[in-house]
Amino acid sequence: MTDTPHSPADPAAHQSGPASEHGMSRRQLLRHAGWFGSAVVLTAAGGEVVSHIAHDQDSTAAAAVAADANALRFVQVSDSHIGFGGPANADVTGSFNQALEQINTLGFRPDFVMHTGDLTHLSTPAQFDQVQQMLGGVRTGRVFTVPGEHDSVGDAGRAYRQRFGAGTSGEGWYSFDTHGVHFIALVNTLSLEKLGHLGTDQINFVRRDVAGLKSDTPIVVFSHIPLFAMYPKWGWSTDDALQVLALLKRFSSVTCLNGHVHQLFSRTEGNVTFHSATTTAYPLPAPGHGSAPTPQVLPAGQLKSALGIRSVTYRQGTAALAITDERLA
Repeated sequence: MTDTPHSPADPAAHQSGPASEHGMSRRQLLRHAGWFGSAVVLTAAGGEVVSHIAHDQDSTAAAAVAADANALRFVQVSDSHIGFGGPANADVTGSFNQALEQINTLGFRPDFVMHTGDLTHLSTPAQFDQVQQMLGGVRTGRVFTVPGEHDSVGDAGRAYRQRFGAGTSGEGWYSFDTHGVHFIALVNTLSLEKLGHLGTDQINFVRRDVAGLKSDTPIVVFSHIPLFAMYPKWGWSTDDALQVLALLKRFSSVTCLNGHVHQLFSRTEGNVTFHSATTTAYPLPAPGHGSAPTPQVLPAGQLKSALGIRSVTYRQGTAALAITDERLA
């Protein structure tokens, strides 16, 4: 087991239509909370920060996967917070635009780009307009999104779904397949008390969605709030995630990619690897550093070192996804 804190246009390619009490038991919560602590090795090379998990390929194998013209390549961006105004980043539009330009100069055309939530800061029509137009400039096959809590301000996500929810099920969840990988996009930001929450309808959706899949099918799950207990005191967890993870236990490779925490963090538990992404807007403190997860003002010239994008590569027949986290240039 390893963990490390580091300091849409077309979601309908393959859609699947749309337990008990909400919370974890005390024992489950303690088990999740116990995940927080040891180490993933990060290697800095050419301005990139590459994370290596115990079962991931080494850098040579990852390079071989990236060189394969038939490999799956996609990019994750997160937490653009278009509309934010504050000293932590006075120009979130500029930094998000730089992130999108960086995607366009990666040296390959991603099969798709996934934005894992908090596209906007206050869910206003103007903010949704702006982020939709900006995402339209990404050179990629498709753009997918999941909502963050900032995309659901005051309306339980209705405005978000009007813009980005075409073809989705329930309150915006969906799945699709490409390159032999099955992708599930979940919504855990609409029924917030303290922790993220999926709900019975969505858990049943996952149960039906994976029922016919072979156990050697690689699974990738997108969500905004982590599906593991990164730091429950700040709400950095999902109270009923264990019910979904139990449905994925039979699969040999499961990768969960989330946003929300504005920093890199990786965790491996059995067949599941969790990767939290950084932001394109502003950093948040490391878990437990401070009384609340408030935007952090960095010294002049250091903001971009905390912002970035993530590229993911997968070649059929390999055991894991190769993940590269890259700072804004």
